[in-house]
Amino acid sequence: MDTKISAPSVSVTPRPGGRLVFDVIVRDALGESRHQVTMQANEAERWAKLSAEPAHCVEAVMRFLLDREPKELILSGFDTNVVRRYFPEFDDALPGYLVRLGSEARSGA
Repeated sequence: MDTKISAPSVSVTPRPGGRLVFDVIVRDALGESRHQVTMQANEAERWAKLSAEPAHCVEAVMRFLLDREPKELILSGFDTNVVRRYFPEFDDALPGYLVRLGSEARSGA
């Protein structure tokens, strides 16, 4: 029996006055979770080389995490740098998430 739940929506909002601080809301059929995600300037510069804006990167990070654990297990506050400590494949996988999100944005998906 296929009980697949549709992919959660991820809303990323830069915090006013908080450079590289983002409020993230993840919603799915079971409810929502809220997270505060920070990004170091060196991370933003690294991902900018892939033509990715910081908020877009945070969404990609959340999608990466959601593919590995339910929203309820994602820390309520974290810096993007800590993700690679828990998931060694993070650096190799993130560019694919950025590409996928860019494609969805262009197609209106």
